[in-house]
Amino acid sequence: MSRLMHVSSGPYAPPVPSRELTVTSADGSRLHVEVHGREDAPAVVLAHGWTCSTAFWAAQIRDLAVDHRVIAYDQRGHGRSPAAVAHSTDALADDLEAVLEETLAPGEKVVIAGHSMGGMAVLAAASRAGFREHAVAVLLCSTGSSRLVDESRVVPLRAGRTRTWLTRKVLGTRAPLGPVTPAARRILKYGTMGPGSAPQMVEACARIVHACPSAVRYAWSRVLDSLDLDHGVRELAVPTAVFVGTADRLTPPVHARALVAALPNCVGITELPGLGHMTPVEAPELVSAKIRELAATYAQFGQSDQVKEGT
Repeated sequence: MSRLMHVSSGPYAPPVPSRELTVTSADGSRLHVEVHGREDAPAVVLAHGWTCSTAFWAAQIRDLAVDHRVIAYDQRGHGRSPAAVAHSTDALADDLEAVLEETLAPGEKVVIAGHSMGGMAVLAAASRAGFREHAVAVLLCSTGSSRLVDESRVVPLRAGRTRTWLTRKVLGTRAPLGPVTPAARRILKYGTMGPGSAPQMVEACARIVHACPSAVRYAWSRVLDSLDLDHGVRELAVPTAVFVGTADRLTPPVHARALVAALPNCVGITELPGLGHMTPVEAPELVSAKIRELAATYAQFGQSDQVKEGT
C-alpha cells in the first residue's frame, strides 16, 4: 500500500511553501497552515474539501503565488492537521476564523476560495465578525448548503428513498479505502470527477483522498449528512462567484443554482461542461483565473497597508 499523501511530480505536486505555521482554533485544535508567495502581496485563502488537503490546491498555489500571498490550510483531521474531537459546521467556522486572525493583519482584506466542505466553512463563518473583517470576495467551488445526500447522484438510481438510503451508506462508510489501485482510481473517478478527466488528474485526487484517515472521513460524513447552512448563504454579503461541473455527482448543479438564487451579492455562476466535483483539479486554469479576477476587482477595497509579520 502506497503511503504517498500526494503526487510528487507534475502540475499537481504541491510546491514548497515559503513558510509553515500551526494555528490553534477556538477549541484547541491545531491546524497546519502554509503560506506561499511574497508577504507584501495581496492575500488569497484556500479552503479544501472533505477528504482532501492543501495538496488539492497545488495548481492554484503554483499559479497565484507568483503575485499573491497564498494561504492554504488543512481542515481539522485532514492532511497535516491532527484529528480533533469536535466535527461540526461551527468547528469549520472556528477554524477559518482562526486562520484569518493568525495570518492577516487587522483589517487586511482577502479573497477566499472554498471547495466542497471548504465552501461550507465559508458559509458557516459568513456571519462571524472575524470573517467579515477580512473577506472581501469569495469563490464557492462545487459545494452546497443543504440536502447533500438527497441530491447526490453517486448512486445511479432515480431520486427517492432508496437512492438516499444507499447514498448515505456509501458516503458514510467506515471502511478504509485501501491502496491506490486501478480499480480504486476508476471508482474515485466515477464518483468525483468528469468522464474526460486525464489520468494525472485522477492520480492526484486518488493519492490525496486515500490519504485521509477513515475515522476522519466518517466523522465528517456525519456532518455533511445533516448539513443545513441555508442561513449562511443569506449571510454571505460579499461578492461571491460560483463554480460547478455539470457532471458533479456529489454536489450537482442544483446546489450551485440554489446558491445563486439565495446569495445577496452573487457575481456569476460558471457551469463547466462535463466536469465533476474536483473542479480545481479538473479545470485548474479556470479556477485560478477566477480567483485572480476576484482579487484584482475587489481586494483593493479596504485593503490594509500592513501585513502581519512573524506569524
